[in-house]
Amino acid sequence: MRLILNVIWLVLAGFWMAVGYAIAGLICYVLIITIPWGIASFRIANYALWPFGREVVDKPGAGTGSLLGNVIWIIVAGLWLAIGHIVTGIALCVTIIGIPMGIANFKLVKVSLVPLGKEIVESR
Repeated sequence: MRLILNVIWLVLAGFWMAVGYAIAGLICYVLIITIPWGIASFRIANYALWPFGREVVDKPGAGTGSLLGNVIWIIVAGLWLAIGHIVTGIALCVTIIGIPMGIANFKLVKVSLVPLGKEIVESR
């Protein structure tokens, strides 16, 4: 079932979301000082490609640097990304077939809002 949901997700939304996050990551790499956000953006892009069967967890050892980086991220981009995922998730939940895709979008809200200090692992 995860495979079917991931393929549908990839075709309908995941590919374009991943491309968007990858472009943001490349821009962060060009600006050098924002490389940590670039790394996080590529991690989100990977998660956006194949979200079913994986989850976001707190990374052990993430400290004050992650907290400060997340505050900056929320101000610059995180809030708008989270709002976009919420609106898209609500729109997808209007149809019965779109409900799993909407739930996947809601899962992306957490990592798009505060990406530093998180890692993506396989679900149990």
